[in-house]
Amino acid sequence: MGRFILRRLALSIPVVFGIIFVVFALARVLPGDPCTSELGERATQETCRLYDIRHGLDQPIFVQFARYLEQIASFDLGTSLKFGIPVTELIVLRLPTTIELSFFALLFAIVVGIPLGVIAAYRRNSAIDVGTMVGANIGLSTPVFVLGLFLAYIFAITLQGTPFALPPSGRLSAGIRVEPLAEAWGVGGLTGPLRSILDFISEMYVVSSLISFQWEALFDALRHMILPMVALGTIPLAIIARMTRSSLVDVMGLDYIRTARAKGLGQRLVVMRHAFRNAMLPIVTIIGLQLGLLLSGAVLTETIFNLAGVGRTVYDAITGRDYVVIQGFTLVIAIGYLVVNLLVDLSYAYLDPRIRVS
Repeated sequence: MGRFILRRLALSIPVVFGIIFVVFALARVLPGDPCTSELGERATQETCRLYDIRHGLDQPIFVQFARYLEQIASFDLGTSLKFGIPVTELIVLRLPTTIELSFFALLFAIVVGIPLGVIAAYRRNSAIDVGTMVGANIGLSTPVFVLGLFLAYIFAITLQGTPFALPPSGRLSAGIRVEPLAEAWGVGGLTGPLRSILDFISEMYVVSSLISFQWEALFDALRHMILPMVALGTIPLAIIARMTRSSLVDVMGLDYIRTARAKGLGQRLVVMRHAFRNAMLPIVTIIGLQLGLLLSGAVLTETIFNLAGVGRTVYDAITGRDYVVIQGFTLVIAIGYLVVNLLVDLSYAYLDPRIRVS
């Protein structure tokens, strides 16, 4: 297993390098420039010339790329041209929001999608099966911005003043604050990597308020998470439900399932003990792919519900030609994809003994 992990990590290095180079090159060959985007009407020819010299944008593209690789080697992702702060600090501020939203959206998709797929396969060709798949197709074909606005209208306007009302935007209500972990634990003077880790976790309001026992903030953060979680998780839910049904139907037609039935085992026991585990490989694969897509940034969901996460940050960086932010967040997203794929591959060995033996 150790050799397998090392081999996969080694194969990931050229992938990350290629992603960095492609994004780096594309950001510079597209029309427009950061000087005009940032300075607007003040962007005269002389001002932009000095701007490019100050930020090293007057150098050949391969020189800029070499300098950027040197920065990455020293764990320096540069300073944002638009926000004026280091990219690593911006990642600490924005990435936790997307991680938290993606986790709850995927959790919602798994908890609801897998049982729906199992029920549909168990009741194959019945009214329940047809209704479940029709609902999944509707969820898959509904755009996120339509579903998000619909949910906000129903739960924030129509149900306003009732116990079912939910906040339509933001992460916390006015007057409620999640105390950072360093302050909550009395280590406000802590510095270095450990402080950065604590600050990163502190930006995940649900996790931070839970482990620091801030119950009012925890309840409020969870209420704010419900609508974006449902809006973002509906499409993965539909995909997982359809994949679960399809995979289970295929497995249920195999010889060993007929043998289990011939031995007198009940249908429910056959499905859950024998069929479901062998049907898990494609399900785990699609879950890993959906997690990677969610982590890459849900621009529409974050915009509709006013969440400052990866999606909105990358969108602002693209429109503002903020090269270093685009490169930094793309690098983090690419590494996240590779880690998720590695975890999915490792789960295969646990789920299928034949892979473990080979």
